Amino acid sequence: MLVAALVDGGFAAVERVADIDGEIAGHVLLSRLEAPDRCLALAPVSVRPAVQRQGIGSALIRGALSAAVEDGWGGVFVLGDPAYYQRFGFEVGIAARFSSPYPADYTMAIELRPRGLPAAHAALVYPPAFGAND
Repeated sequence: MLVAALVDGGFAAVERVADIDGEIAGHVLLSRLEAPDRCLALAPVSVRPAVQRQGIGSALIRGALSAAVEDGWGGVFVLGDPAYYQRFGFEVGIAARFSSPYPADYTMAIELRPRGLPAAHAALVYPPAFGAND
């Protein structure tokens, strides 16, 4: 439901699907934030339970981040387990200078290019679809 709302609302920026033998094994979506400008949210990412722990989610996330770099996006924010997302370069400290509607200990960011994120304190404004799924 979240994916459909983001796509239908025009917020989808980068989308990747993993396929195993013609069946969808995983999916990731980077959706455009309303603020800060040129920033994305990594959500959702999912992998079929039968094929988890095989690197599919990691490959999807790395591929989506690479595509975001190529497309000129400034940064990506994610809400999740720091122990998992830090391996991709996400940091709680980078996100700390942004006010977020989500818990600070689990809000992380990665800067995709120099000065890709605002230097001053700013608010994270997620697409309306995220509010519908709190």
